Amino acid sequence: MSYEWFISLRYLRAKRKQTFISIISFISIAGVSLGVAALILVLAVMSGFTDGVRQQILGNVPHVLIQHFGDGIEDPQGVVAAAKQLPHVLSASPFVSKEAMLLSKGNVSAVSVKGIDAEHKILSQPLLTLDGQPVTGSFFNLQAERPGIIIGLDTASSLGVAVGDSINVIPPLFTMTPFGMIPKMKPFQVVAIFEKQSSLVDSFYAYIPLTVAQHFFDLEGVVSGIELEVDRYDRAPQVADSLTAQFGFPTVIRPWQSIYGSFLSALKLEKLGLFIILGIIVLVAAFNIATTLIMVVMEKNRDIAILRAMGATARSIMKIFMLEGLIIGTVGTGLGTAFGVFLATYADVAIKFVERAFGIRIFDQAVYGMEHFPSEIVFSDVVVVVTMAMIICLLATIYPAWRASRMDPTEALRYE
Repeated sequence: MSYEWFISLRYLRAKRKQTFISIISFISIAGVSLGVAALILVLAVMSGFTDGVRQQILGNVPHVLIQHFGDGIEDPQGVVAAAKQLPHVLSASPFVSKEAMLLSKGNVSAVSVKGIDAEHKILSQPLLTLDGQPVTGSFFNLQAERPGIIIGLDTASSLGVAVGDSINVIPPLFTMTPFGMIPKMKPFQVVAIFEKQSSLVDSFYAYIPLTVAQHFFDLEGVVSGIELEVDRYDRAPQVADSLTAQFGFPTVIRPWQSIYGSFLSALKLEKLGLFIILGIIVLVAAFNIATTLIMVVMEKNRDIAILRAMGATARSIMKIFMLEGLIIGTVGTGLGTAFGVFLATYADVAIKFVERAFGIRIFDQAVYGMEHFPSEIVFSDVVVVVTMAMIICLLATIYPAWRASRMDPTEALRYE
């Protein structure tokens, strides 16, 4: 161990008359620890919320959406075949979409009726059915007296219907008769009901078989668009670019980022803002480190002068006090990192314990549509926080250490 390290560690041990300085050192360590822990916890929670929101979005919208500018796609099978040839594409589902009114038992609800095929992801999700069996068979039974329709729980509640009930679908289309124009209307049977917490997008949709929708909406052989699912959400832009280069205008191909990317960007901006605000806590703790070192330098005037007289260089004196501040910063950052990672890991457990103990509601799962309190520790975020805290603590030691290295030993010993 070099003598600079030895002296730095000795200065951290308080003598009786230096207890106040030692208390300030512990306050500095506590400040750095709390600041680092708060940063890690908040960034983990924001990352968890962002991931939860992204999963909700991707549960409601396709990863890549293919549409035709100003019109439908007249050759959907060719586009589907080309899309499935690309790597990372799991499925390609053509659909027909049209706004309509649902009428049942004197109640009316406005929805977007979407005609889908057997590969659509809504059919792979948990659905409330009459017998608890998969809905695919009855849904695509075109020989049934009434075609099947799948509606959301909110829509079912508004209409007062359950699985097995009949619903009349009224699109904005009219049939010419001798008595004038009459709105088209077709009865459907509710074969399943889906529920997604806090899912305003899906509660607005109702699903019917694709061939029924094409015939009902006068779109024989034409689809409104094609929805693609990829194996990883971040590969959607790559797939969209490949298809755009293959088809070009007037085919419009958009990844999910272009549809809802602005919302996720707002969450990232909020995460950055919280990082900057909470980083001020670490900055305040760094000022405490600087204050501690300044008081130590004032207290150790004679010791510094003796060291200089014994041959210690100005660089060694500066190194002693920088190491002292660095030790305070390292201990504070280490404790804060451990505490922050612990809180972020067990955030959901802690919140549920507080809710049970005090009978209060902190995290309402129904509001956020998440089963657990979101907290995801991102390794890169932890590294950034630790690096930032160490740099701030190191910068806080420069001025006090520089002042100590510039001290004139003859002036310090003149009156000793």
